[in-house]
Amino acid sequence: MSYSPYDNGPEHVPENGSAPAPRSPRSAAHVLLAHDVGLLVIRLGVGLVVAGRGAQHLFGWWGGLGIDKTAVAFAQFGYPAPKAMAVIAGIAETFGGLGLAVGLLTPLAGAAVAGTMANAVAASTPLGYFGGMEFPVLIGVGAAGLALSGAGRISLDAFLPVLRSHRLIYGIALLVLAAILATVTILLSKN
Repeated sequence: MSYSPYDNGPEHVPENGSAPAPRSPRSAAHVLLAHDVGLLVIRLGVGLVVAGRGAQHLFGWWGGLGIDKTAVAFAQFGYPAPKAMAVIAGIAETFGGLGLAVGLLTPLAGAAVAGTMANAVAASTPLGYFGGMEFPVLIGVGAAGLALSGAGRISLDAFLPVLRSHRLIYGIALLVLAAILATVTILLSKN
């Protein structure tokens, strides 16, 4: 067996005895570690920002509105049952954000945050893209990307057998569900 300069493991030797195929330099241990650290940084940034915003909505922390004033804002945006919608949004932001930050149930957390941000985008559309809509777009796209990519190896998901080897279909299925729920919620707010 020979070793590839790109990897810590041996090259793949085909059964037919032909020349070994070198491993891709993209699968090198240092590249995988860089991906995991990059995902950690993105998860912490997106997750903690969203969790903080959710805590503002739910509890009024850090100068936030709290649940009653958030419900008034939801009523002004036209949402039915504004207090219930404010609670749902606050929970999705707080716990979805914390889930992203620690890498726990990342496809679900990312989809929850992305769906909530779709509603925030719809509510901020009158402000224009650079008038305030860009922030929920960026957070939503980041959360959707994390739902699709998974948390990486530096996460709590790495200890869960089902999520240890993340599958793209998990993120796709949950993002489709989040898109359906966000669309229904947005349509309800327009009536």
